[in-house]
Amino acid sequence: MKTLPRRIFLRNAVQLALGTAALGGGLVYAWVIEPDWIEVTHLRLTLPRLSPAFRGYRLVQVSDIHMDRWMTRDRLAGVVRLVNDQQADLVALTGDFVTHGYQRRSADLADGLSALRGRDGVVAVLGNHDHWSSPESTRRALRDSRVIELSNRVHTVRRGDAALYVAGVDDYWTDHARLEQVLDRLPAEGAAILLAHEPDFADVSAPTGRFDLQISGHSHGGQVRVPLVGAPILPPFGRKYPLGLYRVGSMLQYTNRGVGMLSPRVRLNCRPEITVYTLETA
Repeated sequence: MKTLPRRIFLRNAVQLALGTAALGGGLVYAWVIEPDWIEVTHLRLTLPRLSPAFRGYRLVQVSDIHMDRWMTRDRLAGVVRLVNDQQADLVALTGDFVTHGYQRRSADLADGLSALRGRDGVVAVLGNHDHWSSPESTRRALRDSRVIELSNRVHTVRRGDAALYVAGVDDYWTDHARLEQVLDRLPAEGAAILLAHEPDFADVSAPTGRFDLQISGHSHGGQVRVPLVGAPILPPFGRKYPLGLYRVGSMLQYTNRGVGMLSPRVRLNCRPEITVYTLETA
């Protein structure tokens, strides 16, 4: 049997070592570095029906906290500090506060959320994992932390005589969304923002013509995004609008990549995200 020349053997050995090191480095990055490297995304959005009294209004979104063994009290405290640094007028939480089976973490969740600060408070809707775990525990944690739950409800923010309507639907995947109830409670005029955990709900909300903006989470952006391919895996109702800004009819839709994760707890080309929306008039 022929033996490889020493030069070729050394070249192959070096290439193998470099490939192994690159793979190992990539795994360390995806497991250790990127999951904690939160990106604060700033968007300036024009809402046609927004009153001039709300020009420059600052809405900060956090999604998919997923309290579990990875999202500890300390990690959540770090997220909350970063949110508070944005000096929000209103903080919006778009569901999946716990991972399925981790309702016992609701006390940690309440302690963390109670530190959130917004000039007009904090609002929230539930996600599919909240319903799969214990919606009662999650709702209790929200109440204990003075978060306003908007599941199939409308909250009004006022500046003098001007109003901004912030609505929310309960989780769509688990069949708790009742958009007709929201529309019944929503005045016919004025800017309206909708919180909906699943982004693909935009295909239901946009045709009503009543919402200027829908903000969602749910997809985590896929957690792993392959260049030129995108996310290999996306959940139901998070496949059409998996991350970033879209226009659906006359409505803007934004999908936040979330701050927590599901197993396997890795992120690659898909950093966790806090979104800051600065609202402008037409």
